[in-house]
Amino acid sequence: MNIVVVRPGDLGESEISRWRELQGADPSLDNPFLSVEFALAMDRLRDYVRVAVIQDGGKTVGFFPYERHSFGIGKPLGGFLTTCHGLISVPGLRLDARTLLRACKLSVFDFDHMVAGQPTFAAHQSDVRPAPVMDLSVGFDTYIDQVKTNSPKNYKTVRYKERKLGREQGEIRFEWDSTDPEVLRTLLDWKSDQYRRTGRVDRFAQPWIVRLIDQMHAQRSETFSGVLTMVYAGDTPVAGHFGLRTATTLVGWFPAYDTEFARYSPGIMHHLHMAEHAANAGLHQVDMGKGGREYKSWLKSGDLFVAEGRVSRPSPAAAVHWMGRTPVNKARTIVLDRPHLYRFADRVLKGFGRMRTSAQNQSATPAVKEPWGVG
Repeated sequence: MNIVVVRPGDLGESEISRWRELQGADPSLDNPFLSVEFALAMDRLRDYVRVAVIQDGGKTVGFFPYERHSFGIGKPLGGFLTTCHGLISVPGLRLDARTLLRACKLSVFDFDHMVAGQPTFAAHQSDVRPAPVMDLSVGFDTYIDQVKTNSPKNYKTVRYKERKLGREQGEIRFEWDSTDPEVLRTLLDWKSDQYRRTGRVDRFAQPWIVRLIDQMHAQRSETFSGVLTMVYAGDTPVAGHFGLRTATTLVGWFPAYDTEFARYSPGIMHHLHMAEHAANAGLHQVDMGKGGREYKSWLKSGDLFVAEGRVSRPSPAAAVHWMGRTPVNKARTIVLDRPHLYRFADRVLKGFGRMRTSAQNQSATPAVKEPWGVG
């Protein structure tokens, strides 16, 4: 086999077509974060983006997109922004992972959302976790029956709150695939506020991420698009989401809502409307991504699986990276596996967020209870 490393922008039309062909032929690769369009967008914004083009007998059999950082530290394309990564290849392609790293000039490659079971990386998986999905392949009615079975009480409560919101704030309206940039700005403002309130780092404080979202919002094709959705009460936006889709899969990315309407559980309400419109648009599933949010357990009707792990070649950089990353990854796994620890960590972060906001505003702001906060 021959491995050539280039920037995504240097791929020719035949290689781009081959990428799409390989992705479309394997259902396990049906995720927009694995699409060539996402790699091209990342390459336009960040100079550390690379792709290994894998050839066998003169024929391209795979692509491995990644980020190459200082000292040969490799990261998945999009890093913390994405919920899926891996090889886009012919089924069953098996490479020696360290040989691949050597060709990519990487000393180490950490992954936490790898398509589970890919032969090249399977031996290096340390854990496999479910990523809950809304399975719409047999229609929305069948899906919603599963939601009712999962938790009939929660479903009735959400629908009751939706009717209450309509009575008190205005008729409920859902917009699918908005192209309005002002609607996107509203959503990102909500999300930034959520990051601050909950003690997280505001991703949109980095201008390149905002530019990436804008580019994805403008992307339109049959196999790759950004999708912006919003729930309104009358003319007032209350909850929305921005994600990416292939021809058949929508991936959850940035959900958020206006905390003024938190008592109505607008995030869950939005997800149910989004599932219905996704089904009507011909999508087969909504991938909600792995993670410990309670609402996913009763909104889901199936699971995909993603793997965590690490590949390294002997080097000082790999050793230092291991010492810095492994304890953090183990601690995160322990927290995610124990709901009481997850809730405690969430409360601590929210407390930090309130203190940070209070210090910034020089005045205390009352805490907002976020039932079923989707984000």
